[in-house]
Amino acid sequence: MDDLKIAAICMHSVTGEIEKNLDRMQSFVSEASKEGADIVCFPELCVTGYVLERPLDAYGGLDSKKAMERLVLMAREADLILIAGLIEIGDDEKPYISQVIADPKGLIGIYRKTHLSPTEKDVYGAGQEIKVFYNESATFGVQLCYEAHFPEISTCMALMGADIVFIPHASPRGEPDEKFKSWLRHLPARAFDNGVFVVACNQVGETTEGLSFPGVAVVFGPDGRLLAKYAGKRERILFAELGAGMLRDIRTHRMRYFLPERRPQLYK
Repeated sequence: MDDLKIAAICMHSVTGEIEKNLDRMQSFVSEASKEGADIVCFPELCVTGYVLERPLDAYGGLDSKKAMERLVLMAREADLILIAGLIEIGDDEKPYISQVIADPKGLIGIYRKTHLSPTEKDVYGAGQEIKVFYNESATFGVQLCYEAHFPEISTCMALMGADIVFIPHASPRGEPDEKFKSWLRHLPARAFDNGVFVVACNQVGETTEGLSFPGVAVVFGPDGRLLAKYAGKRERILFAELGAGMLRDIRTHRMRYFLPERRPQLYK
């Protein structure tokens, strides 16, 4: 992994206002690019808004593929890696909660949420693959919100070569400080146990379905320590420097890097 500057964004996404959300994202990307960000991570379902009722209608007649094309164009024009969430509508019976990953060369891939919350199962389909994404600068994984509560996902990604795990959220309820304290119960462990950077960000604000998202963004180092934090009720870009030397120090330390000492034959 190279030294990287990341931008984790707390954004208010208006349900059904696809063009307005994309315009707002464009503004954030431009600002992050000016600040020298290499990777910009947006929250879960930031393009469409977080929807639990009639997600197939989220685009209001607009072509969902056009939204994806615009995200790819943003990454190309800003010369950075873009990670952004939307409802992915395809030929399957149910749509997916997906995160699009693009860089200056085009679409790197799409991650479909594999572990759906009890409130999401009835309206969304579950992805069937845990994977990592590759760029000249880094190898990284993406998991979404509820998935952070399943330690196996982060370990699988680390074993597949991930240096960073991005965890975009659309996690409602509570005040920002409450949500931050909640994240402190599990996100540092995902970083510490696997020797990876963890970057998480949440939506912020009220939705038309009555949900309220506290704006929180955090970055943890591969030693599990907090590197950067934002907790508030407004939109915000949280910047953080991810140092390759920090990752190297952990992974060359005989007592602080745990993955090489795993005994998977005992875990069946």
